[in-house]
Amino acid sequence: MRINMKYIFAFVILFVTEFSIAIFVKDTIIRPYIGDVLVVILMYTLIRGLIPKSIKHLPLYLFLFALSVELAQYFRVVDILSLQDNKVISTIIGATFDTIDILCYLIGTVILIIWERIEKS
Repeated sequence: MRINMKYIFAFVILFVTEFSIAIFVKDTIIRPYIGDVLVVILMYTLIRGLIPKSIKHLPLYLFLFALSVELAQYFRVVDILSLQDNKVISTIIGATFDTIDILCYLIGTVILIIWERIEKS
């Protein structure tokens, strides 16, 4: 397995940024919205760092994954599965559905699509 250090480095920077936002930022813009835009990019950098072959439509797949997590929040999957006491699962899936989160995931996806087109040219 060949690791792409450029993407792993970007992943680490984004992970530290996301972690810092989650722990230290208590506002109404950066934490709820910028964090959601960055999470799609975070997943992208991890996958591109670990999988040497380019994955066609990866940004779209990540958007669909993020959308499915948001839908799991809408349908209260954590509660249905009685996992609300599991801090890890309840943090990853979340508990609050918000259509604006979907818009943030879409913005992150568009950024990635633009990035891929720039990288190809």
